[in-house]
Amino acid sequence: MRYHRFQKNLPFTEAEFERRLALVRGAMDRAGIEVLFVTDPSNMAWITGYDGWSFYVHQGVLVFHDADPVWWGRNQDANGAVRTVWMGDDRVIGYADNYVQSTERHPMDDLSQRLIGMGLGTTRLGVEMENYYFSARAYMALHDSLPGAKLIDATALVNWQRGIKSDEELVYMRKAAAISEKIVDGLMERVEPGVPKNEVVAEIQRDAIMGIDDDWGDYASIVPLLPSGSDAAAPHLTWDGRPFQKGEATFFEISGCYRRYHAPFCRTIFLGEPPDIFRSAEAALVEGLEAGLDAARAGNRARDVAEALAAPLERAGIERGARCGYPIGLSYPPDWGERTISLRAEDETVLEPGMTFHFMPGLWMSDWGLEITESILIKESGAAECFCDRPRKMYVKP
Repeated sequence: MRYHRFQKNLPFTEAEFERRLALVRGAMDRAGIEVLFVTDPSNMAWITGYDGWSFYVHQGVLVFHDADPVWWGRNQDANGAVRTVWMGDDRVIGYADNYVQSTERHPMDDLSQRLIGMGLGTTRLGVEMENYYFSARAYMALHDSLPGAKLIDATALVNWQRGIKSDEELVYMRKAAAISEKIVDGLMERVEPGVPKNEVVAEIQRDAIMGIDDDWGDYASIVPLLPSGSDAAAPHLTWDGRPFQKGEATFFEISGCYRRYHAPFCRTIFLGEPPDIFRSAEAALVEGLEAGLDAARAGNRARDVAEALAAPLERAGIERGARCGYPIGLSYPPDWGERTISLRAEDETVLEPGMTFHFMPGLWMSDWGLEITESILIKESGAAECFCDRPRKMYVKP
């Protein structure tokens, strides 16, 4: 029996967490990993339920083949772990605060001693090498303090297990999508010439966090992106205090978020009468989107979606070198993607029912940009389902 000091509000059933753990253990077995050290907070949350803004210090989850996972992190954050993970309180361990940002010791020294104390000093230890949250210094400290262990690259091992969403996860993604729709509806009301961008962003964040009815909003893993005019050639600019202007297009890349699950959604607003180049680009992009949605079927490949999108754009003389989509679901900053499959011409991954993507064919030209996107679900049969239900077009406010 697991001992809990606190009443927990776990986001998923015990059966759901058991399903996930079984998938991870199977992947560990195939990779020859005896113990897995997970540092990506998205993967930590997916396996254990842990939810806290503590990923700026070293932390992680140890996954074993024959015992419940262990959450390991800063002592003060252990207080959050015992309140959010499904494991018993004895599976939460913390390190002293003098390890934090120290020039004399490293948190991985503490982790190494914990592993040695468990009799795992010579284990085959999987670590997420290509990871925002696992530094080169962390790797070296772990390597040096566990000389008998073999460190194995386990990059994206957990991420690949997350690809097919359960029914419980899809409930959260639909709630996130409803919040995304609310945000876009609010944009159409508020974006006008002369209105400062920061004021609109403040309302975006209010809509996102207020949520809908009892479905409160979480913080998204990416802040609102909304470049205008020639700045829209750059896809990842945020905002300032300048006002929206007549004669300019602004694309808005936003996502509702519910219990860390995302449904990214992008629409473009043109203030005034769009020039012909925008109208022709819009027509080609919408045609490509609809062709891509039809190609996004179970049994097809990721590349089939990209190729379906590309054909109408090429006929219109538009070239785009970027991928046009990526998997989505549970995530933490700085990215709401799952970092596995890419919807692009080189990716042969076969699409399976339950996979979810941000189908994101943004156009970023030399001096303008246009985004119309959909978050989608691969179905058992037929074309992909769009999570959001708003017109697939460039919004024009004369």
